[in-house]
This record gives sequence, structure tokens and C-alpha cells, in this order.
Amino acid sequence: MHTYILQIETSTSMCSVALVESGIVRQHESVNEPNVHASQLTLLIQALLDQENIGFEDLSAIAVSMGPGSYTGLRIGVSTAKGFCYALDIPLIAVNTLDAIYSGFRANEGKSLSYDLYIPMLDARRMEVYCASFDDTGRSVVTTQALIIDATSFDQFIVQYPRICLFGPGADKLKDVFSTGQGIDIIEEVQTNATDMSKIAFDKYQAKDFEDVAYFEPYYLKDFVATTAKKRPGL
Repeated sequence: MHTYILQIETSTSMCSVALVESGIVRQHESVNEPNVHASQLTLLIQALLDQENIGFEDLSAIAVSMGPGSYTGLRIGVSTAKGFCYALDIPLIAVNTLDAIYSGFRANEGKSLSYDLYIPMLDARRMEVYCASFDDTGRSVVTTQALIIDATSFDQFIVQYPRICLFGPGADKLKDVFSTGQGIDIIEEVQTNATDMSKIAFDKYQAKDFEDVAYFEPYYLKDFVATTAKKRPGL
């Protein structure tokens, strides 16, 4: 029997979906533009299934990036995933965004790299990031947190982990923060992608580690702060 999992990633400006069979990616689609999730997500999903000649009724589960990340992006991704799960009566799988970035990086771009500590990052504006830390065996060293970065942010780790790797959508802006010789390398242009969650999602499916569709909410990490546009002079 086929196990098809539709995977949805909307935690950043990248709107990405993947169709995965028993942990192996069959097809994926992505659009990397701001503010397109609401208009493009369901279109990408339909195109994905059409390419593989698979119907919604063939899906075994929906996996979605649960956060942290963009408030609006996560809300759209999770509400879409929940809608499909309700309609199809299939389970919902939630995957921590940073766990997925780490898993995808180690399986792809970082396969040939060797570091003592791996720190996936998401941009949280200015010099703040969402991040987590994993050692070279994949063990979690520091769980998901919001962190304001300066040149001393990882000094506490250097003795135990002399070679540290920063990567993900939040890492690129830090290339001028850390000087050569600190033992901290930045791998640039590592984006989020729905394919990154494939191993985690399939492991959760096999373990029946599902979410309650009625009550599940994204992991925003920080409260959403709405801003009011400033009035133009004379108005």
C-alpha cells in the first residue's frame, strides 16, 4: 500500500509543497516571493498532484511546518493543512521548522561538511533570529529559541564545539558579525523547503504521532504585533 504524505512549508517567503511516498520525495513545487502564500499555495498543491496523477483521496496524511517563522505564512499553511485533513479525514503531522531545516541540510547541502555544532536559523528581523542547536550526531543541544545575535552569542559553545556552522534563512545577514578565526562558519543561501521535513514526517507517520486537528495551532514563538500605518501628511 502506498503512503503518500503531502508536505506544506510556508514559514518564510518560500511557499513550498512536496509529495512524498514512504519518506522519498516524488515531486515538489516552490515559489519564493513575499506575500504569495494565500494566492499560490492551493494552486501549487493541485499542480503537484496533477503531475503525479494522484488524487486527494490517495493521500495518507498532511505534514505542515509548525513554526517558528512568519506569523501570516504559518497561519495560512496550518489552516490549509487542517482544512485538507478535515475534508479527507486523514491525520495531521506537525514538524518544527528548525528541525526540518537541520534535517534537510544534513541530507543535502551539508552532507559533505563536518562540524561540531549545527545551528539552523530563521530571520526574526533586525539582528534577531529563531534558532536551535544540534551536535554532529543530530542530538538537540539547545531547543528552539529567539536570540539577538552579536559577536559573542556563541562563545559559550566554542570550547566544547570548536567548529560551528550557521545556516538557514536567518544566517545570511550575519556574515559580517563573526570574524575569521572564531570557528564559526556561515553557509549562505540555505532556504526552507517542504522536502526538508520528509524524514521527520514519515517517522512521525509510522509512530502515529499526529496532532489534534481541531485544536492544533502554529508555534509562533513570539506574539504577533499588529502595526498601524502612519498617516501621510495632510490626511
